[in-house]
Amino acid sequence: MARAALRLGDRALALLVLVSVALLPLVSSDDGHKHCEGVVRGWADSSTGRVKDGDKLSLKDLLFFLHIPRTGGRTYFHCFLKKLYTNAQECPRSYDKLRFDPSHPDCKLVVSHDDYSLTSKLPRERTSVVTILRNPVDRVFSTYEFSVEVAARFLVHPNLTSAKLMTTRVLKKSRAVSTLDIWPWKYLVPWMREDLFSRRDARGIDKVHSSKKVNAYDVEDMVMPLHQYINDPVAHEIIHNGATFQITGLTNNSYFDGAHEVRHCARKHPDLGRIVLEVAKNRLDQMLYVGLTEDHEESARLFAHMVGAQVLLQSGTLSLDLKEDLHSETDSHPSMVEPGDEEASEHLNNTHGWQNNEALNSTSDEQGKGNMTVGKLMEAYETCIAKLRKSQSSRRKISLKKVEEANFSKEFCLQARKLVPEAILKQIISLNSLDMELYDHAKKIFTQEHLMLKAQQSMAGQHRQLAEQEEGWIGTMCSDGTCSPWVVVLLGLGITTILVLATLAVTTRKRTSKLKV
Repeated sequence: MARAALRLGDRALALLVLVSVALLPLVSSDDGHKHCEGVVRGWADSSTGRVKDGDKLSLKDLLFFLHIPRTGGRTYFHCFLKKLYTNAQECPRSYDKLRFDPSHPDCKLVVSHDDYSLTSKLPRERTSVVTILRNPVDRVFSTYEFSVEVAARFLVHPNLTSAKLMTTRVLKKSRAVSTLDIWPWKYLVPWMREDLFSRRDARGIDKVHSSKKVNAYDVEDMVMPLHQYINDPVAHEIIHNGATFQITGLTNNSYFDGAHEVRHCARKHPDLGRIVLEVAKNRLDQMLYVGLTEDHEESARLFAHMVGAQVLLQSGTLSLDLKEDLHSETDSHPSMVEPGDEEASEHLNNTHGWQNNEALNSTSDEQGKGNMTVGKLMEAYETCIAKLRKSQSSRRKISLKKVEEANFSKEFCLQARKLVPEAILKQIISLNSLDMELYDHAKKIFTQEHLMLKAQQSMAGQHRQLAEQEEGWIGTMCSDGTCSPWVVVLLGLGITTILVLATLAVTTRKRTSKLKV
């Protein structure tokens, strides 16, 4: 009897142990969520400061262009901002985190791939932030294409060791900001470069044509296929939901020490990711300007009016010409960059910088050359883009010569993307769910910006019409801008008569009311 009871107790104990072991992961998981929730909510509570609605529409002393990679920000930098600000007003080494200096006394412009945490180094109350967002699927495609393009430039070297040695030597001699200094390319390009050399070594250096090509995004024996690229841990760390993490200041390039933990928790627990998303939306709501890569023509026009006009006004170089600056719904801009080629000025010169590029040099430091209107600014922008598109097209062909089966040139790019399997597109959407929702929010802001500008222009048109009517009325009474003494006397008599009649009418009404009483 005692033995039977003992056996029963042993079995019960064993069962209890098994149940405890089975429940342990659930308890640990719950503890992990609770810890992450505390971390994310604590960060969110400290990141939700708001500004007055009126303040966000006014350009402050310092403009921070938060450049999300592959959105066309380089085009704005060279074709807009380089015309609005002098070299002396640009914060030294804007794109170079290691040598960035916001303390410069004349610093009025910061353009950087650094995330929102950079504002901790800036005078926040005197800083306006602007940015551009892009459809997340297209941005992933473009990031992949540019990673291949820049990495492929190193294939002129016989091997990876030679490429690395030459890069190190050039960077030591040059003070130019290299692509390899800039986030996220300082991670993505070396990763892709190593992969390209590995695949070339496997197939043979003399083999320049693929035997396994499915489409431009699946040339396995030459380039890392897109489906492998998006599933790599590097892509998860840097690319997916990159816009959300950049706007919230949580990238792996953040100035915030706790960024890694918050980012990890947001990725691990979708409900906590939504808290991060709400902070990102709030940040967009507070920005001076939010543009869209896909609607590049309207984005450029809004930027010129909402940002460019204020910069010119502050610098004293704005000449108001409403007839020229008012937009017509039928306006066309054939020289505007088209989707797929919007990053026309991205690293045009060589692997180690762009400052020697003729197209870029010809567009820089033109502020103050006579009176500038928003219309003239747009004309200069379009001229600049035409040059940059031509330079980029030529540069891309040269860069991809060693892996020409991966053809990302403009004429083939859009068609090649249509050949990518639907399953991969759905996976990209799933991996970038936060960015997809943030992009939808940006589109709403963009619509509001458009309506607001349209209302302002309508009011300006009415003021101009009233001014013209007033000038026309005076013109009928006077000639050559002067009125004869008799016209002045007649006007005076007319006004006096009206006043006398009005006074008599009021007096008569008062007397009548007294008689009735």
